[in-house]
Amino acid sequence: MIEPFAPSGASPARESVALARPLRTLHLTNSWHETSGGIASFYRALMSAANKRGHFIRLVVPGESDRVEEVGEFAKIYHLKSSRAPLNTQYRMIYPRQFLPRNSALQNILFAERPDVVEICDKYTLTYLGILIRRGLLRGIDFRPVVVGLSCERMDANFRTYLGRLPFYRQFCTAYMKWMYFPFFDHHIANSQYTAEELRAASQGQLVQRHVWIRPMGVQLSDLSPARRSDDKRRQLLKKVGGREDSVLLLYSGRLVPEKNLRLLFELLVHLAEDTKRDYRLLIAGDGIQREHWQTFCEKRVPGRALFLGYIKDREELAELLANADAFVHPNPDEPFGIAPLEAMASGLPLVAPNRGGVTSYANCENAWVTEASVEDFAAAIENVISNEGEKNRRVQNASRTAEQYGWDVVAPSFLDLYAELHSASTNHISALPSSAFASTQANGLRQAWFHGVSQSAEKIFQAASMFFSR
Repeated sequence: MIEPFAPSGASPARESVALARPLRTLHLTNSWHETSGGIASFYRALMSAANKRGHFIRLVVPGESDRVEEVGEFAKIYHLKSSRAPLNTQYRMIYPRQFLPRNSALQNILFAERPDVVEICDKYTLTYLGILIRRGLLRGIDFRPVVVGLSCERMDANFRTYLGRLPFYRQFCTAYMKWMYFPFFDHHIANSQYTAEELRAASQGQLVQRHVWIRPMGVQLSDLSPARRSDDKRRQLLKKVGGREDSVLLLYSGRLVPEKNLRLLFELLVHLAEDTKRDYRLLIAGDGIQREHWQTFCEKRVPGRALFLGYIKDREELAELLANADAFVHPNPDEPFGIAPLEAMASGLPLVAPNRGGVTSYANCENAWVTEASVEDFAAAIENVISNEGEKNRRVQNASRTAEQYGWDVVAPSFLDLYAELHSASTNHISALPSSAFASTQANGLRQAWFHGVSQSAEKIFQAASMFFSR
């Protein structure tokens, strides 16, 4: 159990000690479970960098039970017992009832840790914690950290994937981001230009200026290398999937969930299976709520041509897999960033991906095969990979150089540096901030009056809710 920490007023001596201590950051996300992908990789890398720097970092995630996980000398993960998420039951969600009441688990963590920066990676249930902290509406919290929103996905893409194209869904997402998400934080960070565009639209006509920084995700380069490619390992993979010596091994690595646009991947395999000149086989490394569905699809439409390997926890095994396939197929045109495709590039594996989305942060026609997200265009790109050895070698070499720029040893410290700069600007009451991608524009006239009225009404609602739960 996470022991309750009885709040009390902070003494002046305690305040002075807090000013001299190393930076303390607290991060919250609902995008976490035992086999979760990119966001979990990011936080693990962030904690590793924090341990090296002596930066106190705390991560709060939903879990099956309350427990605390020590991750090195300066890092810790609080797992809060939480309910299953309604649309993807592999995940759990921290709801407002877990932070609204005084002496709730999350308020106790906040008070005990007294972070300088609170970062929230969630657009739904945890978002409201941002405004409650900013406006001092949590009665058990007697300090004011910098509150940052981290965007690792786009709300409009997720809404469309799970709820379909409902009438006015775009207008709903636009209004939510503008009125309910963007104003709830002091600052924003996005993991790609693609993700940031949703914030850019929401930033127009705000009451208070807020900045948006773009910080990419990264890749663990130490265990990824084209040198891992071997004839013996390739033969082993071919045997597993029932291929021939001249078969083409395609690989997908990632979660098997609706937002990954997996229909393109498996319809592509059906299309390629009709090719009488080449024998195509598909390896799928990953797990998720759609695994059973796509396994059944493959058994009916392309029996024997696809092998579902499940989630591969062993990094050595995954690195061997990446180095010994013939092409990596990434079907999602709405990918927020995409760590798995970047891992493929670092492994010397040709990448075939859509020509839009966060993947284009690093993938282009010089280091990958980026094309329209259609079966025909993907099939043509794969044919080009297989038939044009010289061009393949050129792009793969460029891809390796690109991946080297995204090592976690560079990317993770850049986040820690930004947190420190944001805290310094807040503590010293200065307006100078590190250069951002863009800043919000100011509302004026009737729009300003309308925005102010909505803001005041929302604050009164949150204040009333906080007082009710704090009784």
